[in-house]
Amino acid sequence: MATLLYRLGRTAFRRWKAFLAVWLVAVVAVGAAAFTLSQPTSDEFTIPGIPSEQAADLQQELFPSSQDAFDQATVNVVVAAPEGETLADPDNQAAVQALIDDLLAVDQVPDDAPLADPSVAWPEQRQGIVAQQVQAGTPRAAAEANADTIATLSEDGRVGVISFAFDVDTVTDVEPASQDAVKDALADARDAGLTAEANGQGMASFEPPGASSEALGIAVALGVLVLTFGSLVAAGLPILTAMVGVGIGIAGITAATGLTDTVGSTTPTLASMIGLAVGIDYALFILARYRSELTRTDDRAEAVGKAVGTAGSAVVFAGLTVLIALAALTVVGIPFLSAMGLAAAATVLVAVLVALTLLPALLGMVGGKAFGGVVRRYRPTREADGAVLNNGVRWARVVGKRPVAVALLVVVALGAVAIPMKDLFLAFPTDSTASSDTTQRRASDLVTEAFGPGREAPLLVVVDARDVPAEERGAAFGAVTEWAATQDGVVNAQVAGTNEAGDGAQVLITPEAGPDDPATRDLLQELRDTEGDTEQATGTDLGITGLTAITTDVSDRLNGALPIYLAVVVGLAFLLLMVVFRSVLVPLTATLGFLLSVLATIGATVAVFQEGAFGLVEGQPIVSFLPILLIGVVFGLAMDYQVFLVTRIREAYVHGADAREAVVDGFRNSARVVAAAAVIMTSVFAAFVLIDDPIIKSMGFALAVAVVFDAFVVRMALIPALMYVLGDKAWWLPAWLDRILPDVDVEGEKLQAHLDATRREGPGTRESELAEVR
Repeated sequence: MATLLYRLGRTAFRRWKAFLAVWLVAVVAVGAAAFTLSQPTSDEFTIPGIPSEQAADLQQELFPSSQDAFDQATVNVVVAAPEGETLADPDNQAAVQALIDDLLAVDQVPDDAPLADPSVAWPEQRQGIVAQQVQAGTPRAAAEANADTIATLSEDGRVGVISFAFDVDTVTDVEPASQDAVKDALADARDAGLTAEANGQGMASFEPPGASSEALGIAVALGVLVLTFGSLVAAGLPILTAMVGVGIGIAGITAATGLTDTVGSTTPTLASMIGLAVGIDYALFILARYRSELTRTDDRAEAVGKAVGTAGSAVVFAGLTVLIALAALTVVGIPFLSAMGLAAAATVLVAVLVALTLLPALLGMVGGKAFGGVVRRYRPTREADGAVLNNGVRWARVVGKRPVAVALLVVVALGAVAIPMKDLFLAFPTDSTASSDTTQRRASDLVTEAFGPGREAPLLVVVDARDVPAEERGAAFGAVTEWAATQDGVVNAQVAGTNEAGDGAQVLITPEAGPDDPATRDLLQELRDTEGDTEQATGTDLGITGLTAITTDVSDRLNGALPIYLAVVVGLAFLLLMVVFRSVLVPLTATLGFLLSVLATIGATVAVFQEGAFGLVEGQPIVSFLPILLIGVVFGLAMDYQVFLVTRIREAYVHGADAREAVVDGFRNSARVVAAAAVIMTSVFAAFVLIDDPIIKSMGFALAVAVVFDAFVVRMALIPALMYVLGDKAWWLPAWLDRILPDVDVEGEKLQAHLDATRREGPGTRESELAEVR
């Protein structure tokens, strides 16, 4: 591996024009593909085979005109009269009618949309609903209760709901201009004295975040790189190469939207976060090694070759761990999560290739000016034997004095931070959990106050009575409705409609609790646990669907897939690390450290985002796919630091240092760079906390905290402490396993031997083949 990469690095350095041309062609080609194939992203959090999707398929079969719950671009405009007034008051009625006229003028709102003033329309509608249900045999009291449950006007006449749907095929087809026009209409209604807000899927934003977050992360990274290298040119190279890699990755994802409909709106953001962070880090490690090699030789091509051969080997295996962790998201069988994982993995792959080929080519182009634009001279303090004495050495020796105490302190501290994880509640974000300064949240609060929280968490029971005799179907529908109505936590259950054939019905269930309340999830489970008896008693087939049911099922599937995913990722990465380090215990300590990091990260995320600690955000459930995504990303990044740090320890060990001095020497050569890389990665992730989207905000926070815990606490404290405690045993490997594992030579021992042989033999021999690439 090291020898192959040595050749690649030298070739890229010497033939930099050809390599730059290839990358330029790649950028143009991928950019052209993105421009021609680009389609809107999709945010369907659906999974084929889950119960709610099966019920939705049954609904489509019985009611062909019905639309998938995730495709309905519904909008609920909630209006409220001032305190002490009603919407029926003349001035308020005029303001509501003006609002309706404005809404009908909005593009993508159908001209025949049934928009009506609730204060005028609802009393007549209620009378008709009651009369129809009484005629069908429903007792008047029950019919009146059913009507009140679906009311569009509050009991006191102050709050009303005007509902419509944009005329689009899917939610992502709604144009931002149409949403802005609705918001303008709301503003005019407020000027007229009403409280006016809107929510619903039609008002959800699917626009990707702006570039401000990436720019902030890059600015911090640039500052760290300037401090690390003391050179403006050297600081700019990792930024440049990372941006090229991310640009290609995002363009590739954009092109993929024309080939698949599983690419979500958050997919490019995740790929951007991961790609930018690892892209800068990988280039940083190779560039730092290049500077180190220049102290040993004046041959820049030789220095680049050795840097790519050694640090580049670590980059390859670090990248492989990230690829494994991200690509393994496909094993959970969830389309949108698989798309996120594969897109981010592809971006990481591009980052590795950029670091191994584009960076050496750029170094060849700038030549002796790679460390130009000096702002701070590198004058390290040296020990008596000439070895560099830096903060990494000092810290390693501090840990070495009390390794057991340090290890226990880390375990106890991270364990304490992980405690809030016991209260983890996973759900998908809803209008009721949106930020309180959004119109969606304010509309949800108005509906909850006027109609109850369950109004926004309806469940729909699809009743298939095709196997029931025609004369018994009405009784069967009634029995299903009664079964649903008698469940704990149900406010109301009623037949919302039957199909033309009369062999299918939809029963609307209104829960007591809201969509983000655990009680609603418990109700759904109770309904499914008892539906079998009702099916047997009535001869019907039942299915429960709706947005609340679908998102709950997706959350359950994600939770069930977590153990499988964890086993696959940890198992594959453990094997990979055994190959890299030729040890059993080093990969084991790396994995245990990762588990501590993840548990502490989830605990911190629950404390801040779910429980609202420190008042940074309003408390809300943690988005369902965050834990599994966090595990994948953090595992890959954790192994990055493990590879970069411990390969330098192993390099010192295989070159003759004892176990304790190897740890010190590893920190001498890599701690500073690993710390810089961690600061860069933390800043890139933390910048995304500034974005309003709750999913991206929580992802950015969790990833930033995870890097801090893993890089500075686990890799910089726990791992060296354990390496001190284990001593030579850290590198133990059974003889039989040593024989079958491939020797990839990450530490460059074989490369150095090969180079030494080349110099002894001289040109014209087989051993001189490395010199021929000069």
